[in-house]
Formats: sequence, C-alpha cells, structure tokens
Amino acid sequence: MLSDNRLPPLSGGAPKSAVIILHGLGDSGAGILPLGEAWQRGLPETEFLAPDAPFPCDIAPFGFQWFSSQDWSPPVILAGVKKAEPYLNEYIDHILSSRGLPPDKLALVGFSQGTMMSLYVAPRRSPSLAGVVGYSGALIGGDTLPQERKSAPPVLLVHGMRDEVVPFSALAHAERGLQNANINVSAIARPDLYHSVDETGLAEGLRFLRKVLN
Repeated sequence: MLSDNRLPPLSGGAPKSAVIILHGLGDSGAGILPLGEAWQRGLPETEFLAPDAPFPCDIAPFGFQWFSSQDWSPPVILAGVKKAEPYLNEYIDHILSSRGLPPDKLALVGFSQGTMMSLYVAPRRSPSLAGVVGYSGALIGGDTLPQERKSAPPVLLVHGMRDEVVPFSALAHAERGLQNANINVSAIARPDLYHSVDETGLAEGLRFLRKVLN
C-alpha cells in the first residue's frame, strides 16, 4: 500500500468526499499536499490525501516517481504507467472502502506525472470516479482509450504556455484524445506560466471539484 499524507476535513466530521492528489517526478505526497491546503476552506467536508509514488526517483537522490523519465519513447512510458497502475488502483480502492465512500465522491488531482497517471487510471475504472483535475501533464495511452474506457469522469486540464518540462502542445493532444473517447473535458491555457500551478489554476480546480463532488 502506498504511504501517504492526509488532511482531514475542516468540518471535523467523517469525510463526505475525498480528493487524492498525485505528485510529479522527484516530488512526494508531502510536497504536493499544499494544493489540498489551498482548497480546504472551499471543501470543508472533504479529506485530501497525497500518496508517495511507488518507486524512488532514479534521477535524484530524493523523492519518488510513478515511472522513469530517462526514456520518453511512447512504448517505454506506457509500460511505466501500466506498471504503476495497480499501485494506484489499490490505493483508490483502499480509500473508498475504508471511508465508506462511493466512487462518485472521490476525485483525482495530478501534477505532471501525476496527471499522466490520473488520466490513464480514472477512465479505465468502473464505476466512475467523480472527476479528474490535471495540471501540466499529458495523456498516455490515448490511442487505445476509446476501446479500454470503462467510465467517463469529467476532466479539467490546466497547462502553462511556457512549460519547459511537459510541452504545452500536450494540452491539445490530451483534449483531443479524451474527446475521442467521449469524455467531457475542459482545457485552460495559462499564458506566461511555466511548469507550475498558478492562482487561476487553483481557483479553477476548486470550482471544478466543488461541482463534481457536491
């Protein structure tokens, strides 16, 4: 089971919904959990959870990774995502069962590699999760998604136009791939933003999460 960091509901009661936040390459659950802190007041009955990816980062002496970034050829990346997929599905199942929540009360939020994992796993699960928010990521396995899709959770994608890590062109590619699989997707381009999340992205993410979880 993935180790994690958690923010209990501000309401003080049992969670009525959950948001799992997936970090990027070389980061950790603790490093990405501040996204949840930014959203707590807007979702006071939601538990925010941020697991560490299952593998140590292979290009840094610290942090974790969902898959290696040393070879970005599509078959290698897809194989890496598939290797990490069972870990994430097991974690999602554990959170749902231990909290007594239905799948439509759990959303995924990803940054970079975390977005790639979220966009791969969520539509291949059934019943459907509440939705996916993806920052600065990409769609992996889009060619087979129409055949492999088991659900169609709504998706919000936000990407900086000056992203120097995951090219901005990945936003349009992901949008087309999700639409081809009949998944409702909204895409927001952020001018002058690099590989990061800005205040507008945070606000749009909160608006989306409030809509799909309430």
